[in-house]
Amino acid sequence: MTEIVLQPTGDQVRAFRDRETGEPISMLNLLRFREKAVYEDGRESALSGEQAYHLYGKAFKEIMEPKGARIVYSGEVRGFLIGEGEGAWDAVAVIEYPSTQVMLDMFRNEEYQKAQQHRAAGLVGQMLVECGPGFNFG
Repeated sequence: MTEIVLQPTGDQVRAFRDRETGEPISMLNLLRFREKAVYEDGRESALSGEQAYHLYGKAFKEIMEPKGARIVYSGEVRGFLIGEGEGAWDAVAVIEYPSTQVMLDMFRNEEYQKAQQHRAAGLVGQMLVECGPGFNFG
């Protein structure tokens, strides 16, 4: 199984930046929640990981929707029809950004950085798959 992590490596961020085309991108988010939220500052919390992540999601929408980001789809993972890895992911989301630069700017946004505490508290790990133009299904 693929390693589940929370943050990109420096090489991944550089490669992401270097793929910038100025066109919209979509990010496929695969999410694995903690059973109970664990905050880095050690605070006690009665929140589940999913509840903590919802706090992050609410802040994400408030910060990023005015910048043109939009949640195209989100839902729970019910099971696999094809492939292996059953149980590795709890939820999936597809988020569209107007450009790579909008997402890169998000990482430096102070309000977004504050919201990250809930993301980190709620997730065991996440996989982000960058998607862009170039494939036409039909």
